[in-house]
Amino acid sequence: MVLKMSQEVLSLGQFKADASRLLDQVRDQPATLVLTQNGRARAVVQDYEQYQARERAMLMLKLLAEGERDLAMGHSLPHAEVFDGLRQQLRSQRANGDQADGRAA
Repeated sequence: MVLKMSQEVLSLGQFKADASRLLDQVRDQPATLVLTQNGRARAVVQDYEQYQARERAMLMLKLLAEGERDLAMGHSLPHAEVFDGLRQQLRSQRANGDQADGRAA
């Protein structure tokens, strides 16, 4: 599902005069308000859930870019090797936990 976000430009004075209604509008419709001060863009207002979704998407893009960079530099391991190492760490942690509790592994 692709949401088309509209963008509305308002002066800070316009926003102040009708803030409650505009915040309801931003919540109910996928819209971004660009607030201007002295004719220049100064702030963006958007629904918090939309903001969180955008932040999650940006994080995923960053992780994807890091993964691609790691692959290009040869910094990768076969998944079987990674999971084998994780299993060994888990076994070791369990054994150490059992010994700390006075139980035999």
